[in-house]
Amino acid sequence: MAGAHEPNRIAMLEALEKRILWLASWTIHNANHIRPGADGLKVGGHQSSCASATTLLTALYLDVLRPRDRVAVKPHASPVFHAIQYLLGKQSRGALEAFRALGGAQSYPSRTKDSDDVDFSTGSVGLGVGVTLFASLVQDYVRLHGLGDTGAPGRMVAVMGDAELDEGNVFEALLEGWKHDVRNLWWVIDYNRHSLDGVVNDHLFGRIRDFFGSVGWTVVNLKYGKRLQAAFGGPAGEALKQWIDDCPNQHYSALTFKGGAAWRERLKRDLAGTAGLKELLDGHDDPSLHRLMTNLGGHDMESVLEAFHGVADDRPHCFIAYTIKGHGLPLAGHKDNHAGLMTPDQMEAFRALHNVPEGQEWEPFAGMEADTKNIRAFLKDVPFAQRPEPAPPEAVEIPAIAPLEARTLSTQDAFGRILNDLGKAQGDLARRIVTTSPDVAISTNLAGWINQRGVFHREDRPDAFREQSIASPLKWDQGPAGQHIELGIAENNLFLLLAAAGLSDRLFGARVIPVGTLYDPFIARGLDALNYACYMDARFIVAGTPSGISLAPEGGAHQSVGTPLIGIAQDGLASFEPSYADELAILLEWAFDYVQRDGSGQSEIEWLRDVEGGAVYLRLSTRPLEQPQRTVDATTRHGIVAGGYWMREPAPGAEIAIAYTGAVAPDALQAWEQLAAESPGAGLLAVTSADRLGAGWHAAERARQHGEGPGARSHVERLLEPLARDAGIVTVVDGHPETLSWIGGVLGHRVKPLGVEHFGQSGNLPDLFRHYRIDADAILDACAAALLGRKGVWAVPKAAE
Repeated sequence: MAGAHEPNRIAMLEALEKRILWLASWTIHNANHIRPGADGLKVGGHQSSCASATTLLTALYLDVLRPRDRVAVKPHASPVFHAIQYLLGKQSRGALEAFRALGGAQSYPSRTKDSDDVDFSTGSVGLGVGVTLFASLVQDYVRLHGLGDTGAPGRMVAVMGDAELDEGNVFEALLEGWKHDVRNLWWVIDYNRHSLDGVVNDHLFGRIRDFFGSVGWTVVNLKYGKRLQAAFGGPAGEALKQWIDDCPNQHYSALTFKGGAAWRERLKRDLAGTAGLKELLDGHDDPSLHRLMTNLGGHDMESVLEAFHGVADDRPHCFIAYTIKGHGLPLAGHKDNHAGLMTPDQMEAFRALHNVPEGQEWEPFAGMEADTKNIRAFLKDVPFAQRPEPAPPEAVEIPAIAPLEARTLSTQDAFGRILNDLGKAQGDLARRIVTTSPDVAISTNLAGWINQRGVFHREDRPDAFREQSIASPLKWDQGPAGQHIELGIAENNLFLLLAAAGLSDRLFGARVIPVGTLYDPFIARGLDALNYACYMDARFIVAGTPSGISLAPEGGAHQSVGTPLIGIAQDGLASFEPSYADELAILLEWAFDYVQRDGSGQSEIEWLRDVEGGAVYLRLSTRPLEQPQRTVDATTRHGIVAGGYWMREPAPGAEIAIAYTGAVAPDALQAWEQLAAESPGAGLLAVTSADRLGAGWHAAERARQHGEGPGARSHVERLLEPLARDAGIVTVVDGHPETLSWIGGVLGHRVKPLGVEHFGQSGNLPDLFRHYRIDADAILDACAAALLGRKGVWAVPKAAE
């Protein structure tokens, strides 16, 4: 490869940059002004945000990046990314023509929805930035554990908009990166000083820049291009530099939009009397003066390459690349250009500027002066384009998880005991598990696992308490061999780490099985990052524990109500809430396999995602329950995984059944025992996953709509078939009642849903269950109302008066 700063190479990159800007702009224009629209809605596409990032992305993808590097592209630069992939032969013209349409290139880069080479999805601003930091940490983990390729590590790169630094999760990630001494991480800030609603504050960004330095990053300023640097050494150069440095962002942007004549008038006024000013201004006509004054570092290919190739160590680097939003477009500099689009007339002028003949808008190299053969040879030699996809690692064999021997146990306790037993094992599964938690490892029962496997750190750090013979049940030995990654109290960081670790097979060719824990109510604090992780199809297991008002003394802030609904609604996440330890053991054994699955060719109408797999959410409780003394048969085992089974079988034509989930099992059983005395044949349904039951039902409905006929029957439909068609079902859960209320829609049964609809409060379990009406008496009252309802009688149960 020729030297990175060789003039011919720079000229080629600049020519390709110009072509990439055309393709990105035309892609957006085509979607908004040419492609027929069926709904009258603006398609959008952010032409100005694309323009500010084009130099940076061209330099990275076509020169700087190596095959092992991984990149998160700022969301609004998606068309630039797709244009680069198109020139590299990894994106189709059809996808560009269908940009933001069904089946076309996505609005924002997506691992799962785009066909081209996306490393990290972006869209919810800030998350694509943060995940690169955790990907770097996971890369170190994989390398130090000898799980993947031992070659030189890749760089995790985020190209980010400056407004993404308004997102708090970015700074949470920076602090975690400092704690873990993160390496091989680049954040490139497209500092165009414009956000959606206005111009970025002049002084705020200075504080942000200082923050990077305070957490150990090398900060590289790319403020001036070569043309401006040369001008600073000429007539009035020092005064010109000082004027630019002092110029507020809003004024600079306004002058950029107005053009060369405005620059000339303003400089004459502000620098009147400066020696050499006339010589400086007379040396440029208006277009030339405009090019000089907008020659910022982030648009100067030579300056950008010097900065990137100048990195000589693996410390994290922050590149502050000064750019202009809309650079090269008629929209450049205007404060309202974020969602602005070039008009057809403006696009025709833009076409002329880029020498693109009509009818050749999509031709890869139309309008370029360089020989097509040379361009193709250049692109073929691009280092990043040579990277092979990591070979999928072999699946880890999952051993049987033996049932726990305990008469009374909570699911949280059972979870900890199972992981502790796995930690003692020497098999491949134990070697591949990595746990993490936002400072609640002990209180979510990970202590046993940590004692067995240690805490991960780049360097050995023995437990100071143990060294000084201070008694403690927890061994906090840190080192490269540790298998628990400690995090501070920041749930966004937890889910971003789970996302990065859950993609390690596809990013680094190494299989790890991430297991995270957090307090169940605080899933909501990291929900954006959880959704992001699932959108990228990251594979992990997360245990939300403790949950519900069953965490009685802790009060409402620590008692989750809506999380079962999150488990149902979140795509890419199979959600379970077991009641008993044997159910949890079966579900964990299944989950360790599920997160590794990678089926292909699955039809939209197939019933569940069991072929392709996904992530798993376990909602666990601290309420100790008396364990059923049983041997789980194959039918019950299947039901536990499919979402439910009959704890007590109903008689054919039964008039009433109770369906429960999780920690309310004893209350449901107590109510059933009293109910069965008066209504023999009543059923007791254990729902281990409202999510799986509902998903199976919806999928069966789709199958029937696609012509598979009545033979397409879901698990929940089979479960409910023994009940009378007008039977009543009382559902109960330590969570929102809508978790199970839908079950009446399956076969038309009458449902009385019980659950918690308001914030909890401190108390003991009997008082709280009675107050929120999820105890045995409330269940019996609901059963009585359901039975009366079959006869068309409406009554208020005594206990509720």
